[in-house]
Amino acid sequence: MIKITDKSLCSGCHACMSVCPKSAISMKEDNEGFVYPVIDESKCIDCGLCDKSCQVINPIIKERNPIAYACNNLNDEIRMKSSSGGTFSLIAEWIISQNGVVFGAGFDDKLNVVHMAVDCIDDLYKLRGSKYVQSIIGDAFVQAKELLEAGRTVLFTGTPCQIDGLLHFLKKDYDKLYTQDIVCHGVPSGMVWQKYLRYQEQLYGALVLKEPYPSFRSKEEGWTNYRQTLSFDNGKNYNKFHKEDLYMKAFLKNVSLRYSCYDCHSKSVNRNSDITLADLWGCRSIAPDMFDDKGTSFVIVNSEKGKELFDAVSECISYQTIRIEDAIKCNSPVWKSVSMPKKRQFFFENIDTMDFTQLVEKATRPSLFKKVQTFIVNYGWALRNKIDYIIKKLKRKN
Repeated sequence: MIKITDKSLCSGCHACMSVCPKSAISMKEDNEGFVYPVIDESKCIDCGLCDKSCQVINPIIKERNPIAYACNNLNDEIRMKSSSGGTFSLIAEWIISQNGVVFGAGFDDKLNVVHMAVDCIDDLYKLRGSKYVQSIIGDAFVQAKELLEAGRTVLFTGTPCQIDGLLHFLKKDYDKLYTQDIVCHGVPSGMVWQKYLRYQEQLYGALVLKEPYPSFRSKEEGWTNYRQTLSFDNGKNYNKFHKEDLYMKAFLKNVSLRYSCYDCHSKSVNRNSDITLADLWGCRSIAPDMFDDKGTSFVIVNSEKGKELFDAVSECISYQTIRIEDAIKCNSPVWKSVSMPKKRQFFFENIDTMDFTQLVEKATRPSLFKKVQTFIVNYGWALRNKIDYIIKKLKRKN
């Protein structure tokens, strides 16, 4: 019987819930809005399948020889609607052309982020673009298994811990299963996202759910200067630079993330997915010919199936091989977890009582030590040069 005694060891992947033969496990939100397994002991038969399906207790380690690429979708319209270079859309379209089904994160009718299945190209917009919220898997693992057993092709996309969860749940390889993960910074809870939305509604009016959906990565002013955008039923639109938006500020300063994100067991250059997609930050220096500020994908092919996916879309992209060592220098979340900030506890303890602006500003405000440290890093060289100049001048006078 699985028991969560340390929240940092549970990513909320839903594998234990999905595998339970008696439906004795449900995923319940804690006071921070993150889901954890809760067992109904009256239904539990102590079969041990939940423990066997836990990616922390029984990690999967696959030996890989990853190959990295810089990629741009040749269709600029799709590329501009995507977070980076638009590679996901091409892969997903190919899967659907094989009578396949694509699973990924999308918005439901209340703007919750949930995993859903799409088998029509016209519906792929629901899955396109980053959602900086932990998606609720629900019964997506079970649906994927049923489709695979029926002989359908399945592309399952998600965070690396969600892909690990799926593989633990399935417990066997399927010829028609393809997995694609993302390079993940970490995940805020759905509760934080909803608190943010309610706060925006107080300022601007009722939100509307329409294409384009709320965008965490609007490129209206460039890929590197991406913006958070929302639409409201009174015709107003919210559009703010990501470093100024309250939700993105909390996310990027790491105060709103799940405990397991500070010591992620799925981050690695050696991944269990078939293919990994991310932004090629550092594109100007790594692949300068590919940079035009419209977004460039960092694609890591991890397996033969990943190579099959890449080859299937290669005619629709411009690409070049890059050194993975160079790319991960500019994208540390590939292999490195973020640090837990001291004000994380303050953020969640006050999220129900404080004004959202005040909460985020106080939770992300750097300490005096951090300000001094930043000043030294940014201007220390100039200060040292000035002191050396003064000392030399005094010596000359003497």
